[in-house]
Amino acid sequence: MSYFLKNLKAGWKVVSLLFFTLIAFSYAMFQGGFVSWFLFYSFLPFAIYSLLLMIYPIRSIRVTRRINHDQFSVGQRLIGTITIKRSFPFPLFYLLVEDELTEKLLGVKRLEEPKRLFFPWFKKSLSFSYALLEMPRGEHHFRSIRLRTGDLFGLIEKEITVEVENYFLVYPSTVDLVYHSNQKQYEQGAASSLTKYWQDSTMAVGVREYQPGDKFAWIDWKATARRDSIMTKEFEQMQSHDVVIFFDRTPSPLFETAVSYAASLIQAITKSGARVGFVSVGEQSHVFPMQLDEQHRRNLFYHLAKVDCDSKTSFATILEENRLNTEVKQSTSIIVTSNLTLDLTRKLELLSGQQRMFILYLVKDRNENLTKEESVLVERLAQRQIQLHIVKDQNYKEVSSP
Repeated sequence: MSYFLKNLKAGWKVVSLLFFTLIAFSYAMFQGGFVSWFLFYSFLPFAIYSLLLMIYPIRSIRVTRRINHDQFSVGQRLIGTITIKRSFPFPLFYLLVEDELTEKLLGVKRLEEPKRLFFPWFKKSLSFSYALLEMPRGEHHFRSIRLRTGDLFGLIEKEITVEVENYFLVYPSTVDLVYHSNQKQYEQGAASSLTKYWQDSTMAVGVREYQPGDKFAWIDWKATARRDSIMTKEFEQMQSHDVVIFFDRTPSPLFETAVSYAASLIQAITKSGARVGFVSVGEQSHVFPMQLDEQHRRNLFYHLAKVDCDSKTSFATILEENRLNTEVKQSTSIIVTSNLTLDLTRKLELLSGQQRMFILYLVKDRNENLTKEESVLVERLAQRQIQLHIVKDQNYKEVSSP
């Protein structure tokens, strides 16, 4: 329907132009004299220009867009440059060029608007640049550029949308953090120091029945003789220095801060030489195994660039045992969340009883303190030897214990 109305409007303007030309000619014919013919001949060039503009192939205009980078970090500036080239120098009275921004980019602060009005006339090449400040995190697309031109009287207007695609990613911002294994916490700093901590696995802490795969040297012959069944020594579980991060994707106004802090943790851990695993569950589940290569870090940052707070289930369900294999159980589990709930506290209490090591980072607003309910939950976690640290300020200038 809109297409029909658009064609009807264009047809009406053409009819109006021809009608005014006919009125001017009729006036000159019937009135005669210098003035009437002067008016007709003065109007005639504009009428001819409008008719020529109507048949001018505006779609032949070539439009390109160039941006200064393909990858950004949150807060960086995007500079876009749009170039318009024409093969035939038809005189254009004006040309309005507008880069159509996506919904995510409409609210971005702008140093210069992505729109420019030119008076090109016979120029075959035009160009302008604009700047978007403080790019938001995410995956962004530039899809089209709109061109609009017309005649002097506004009777003939032509508008097209040219498909010009550009794709770029905005990664979360990071700060320098340091992991101290003896304190099991991250702090802001300029260097990384991580000491491996392996518990002694040569001392037996008990006995259990023999299971397929147990080494022959593990058999406890005295216990086997007493119980009349093969018993093997049970050693204290070896604790690795690897880390798995559980990321909370439930809707929250502090989600962007949590994303940036998770990225900072990943950067610090990988620099220290420890392997990092990552668990993120929302509309789509993403479980990254523990690795240490550069490609793994890039995959994690790519995920954090695109991730959204779209989880519809409780974050506590992410910590279900069926998601955790033996390798993960032997590592330190870090939880990044902005919501400390009773369900999460109960789940951590249950898992901590299974010799699991947890560190919880609670993201808060700069001027936000713990509520009474959260203070009670923090005390419950402290009784279970579960460390909790409060992360404040988007620049993470304050990382403290409750």
